[in-house]
Amino acid sequence: MTHRERSILKVTCFGHFVSHFNMLVFPAVLLPLTARMGMGLVETLALSFWMYLLFGVTALPWGFLADRFGSRPLLILFHLGAGCCGILASFNVSNPAIFTFCLAGIGFFSGIYHPVGLGWIAKEIENTSRGMALNGMYGNLGLAAAPLLAGSLNFFWGVEAVYMVLGAVNLIGLLLLYLVRNGHSGKQKASMAGGQLKGSFKPFVVLLLAMMLGGVVYRATTVTLPAYFELQNRDLYQMFLGISGQLGSANLFATLITSMIYLVGMAGQYYGGRVGQKIDLGRGYLLFHLITIPAALAMAWTSNTPLVIFDMIHSFFLLGMQPLENTLVARLSPPKLHSSAYGLKFVLTFGVGALSVSMVGGIKEIFGLNAVYIALALVSVCLVFVIMLLNHYRYQQAI
Repeated sequence: MTHRERSILKVTCFGHFVSHFNMLVFPAVLLPLTARMGMGLVETLALSFWMYLLFGVTALPWGFLADRFGSRPLLILFHLGAGCCGILASFNVSNPAIFTFCLAGIGFFSGIYHPVGLGWIAKEIENTSRGMALNGMYGNLGLAAAPLLAGSLNFFWGVEAVYMVLGAVNLIGLLLLYLVRNGHSGKQKASMAGGQLKGSFKPFVVLLLAMMLGGVVYRATTVTLPAYFELQNRDLYQMFLGISGQLGSANLFATLITSMIYLVGMAGQYYGGRVGQKIDLGRGYLLFHLITIPAALAMAWTSNTPLVIFDMIHSFFLLGMQPLENTLVARLSPPKLHSSAYGLKFVLTFGVGALSVSMVGGIKEIFGLNAVYIALALVSVCLVFVIMLLNHYRYQQAI
């Protein structure tokens, strides 16, 4: 990699870490917030709806702005806005109305990262699969760090400290942005400028549908895992207390396990990047999602150690497919509109995926939390058929 490419990756990798960290703090403190506010689980979960919705639906306009003005100004706004909203949230954890407004602000500004950061990588990193894999690993590190750090801070200092630290972590990104002087003024990759498929509109539309379904599975999984582990891993928690000398809480233990799961997903990101360099992107994309189906079904019927094992498998492949997916977006979209293309992707994956928060609440109320994972397995079945259609169109164009 060139010096410029390494600089871009330093900034974008930290941004990816922070964007996912911002979104995964809330599920980690869902049950403590429920007790703090004196509300039911479903009502407390609903406070995050606007955060997750804005995280997704703002991606397209942010992508348009990035293609127009460059990446650096948008990333400055991301870190500054999300940081201030996090600090404001720390002062209002007992006020549901203001707290949900602060969460919405965190989602609004965090929505900047994906179209801007991934668009920057697609435009200027020559080895796209490798760049996406490294970037994805830091996103997974953010997924892993959020429940671990949030659970620990909540255990020792309360929910206020959790959101104060969230704000501080975001503001650190402003310092890192001095590593890169400008946005898209560097040379575009020659390989991408001339490597577009002719008539790639149809497969790109099918890819968007696949990513929308994947977003439903991703968001529903991330918002339920800490609470699901806390409810389903009680025997494992008692074993943990015996080893730790009664140190810790059920919530802290659940967030520790969740962090471990996302570290496994981080390994999946690396593996997905390697797969993208060796086999056809569409075949790898299909295989990764196919494996998540039996894993999700097993998660619905197991608890304690078997549940943790099956969730490791599920997260490894659900998160590991992202370098493959992001490289497909780069290959099937016009080079001058990469940020806009990623913006459209994340409107569907995170914006429509935010509706899964309501879906989770409805399924939990009627059938129980276990049934959520049966529903996600069915969504993944539909997703696999969509990917098969995607590959059919891609292979037709290659002939």
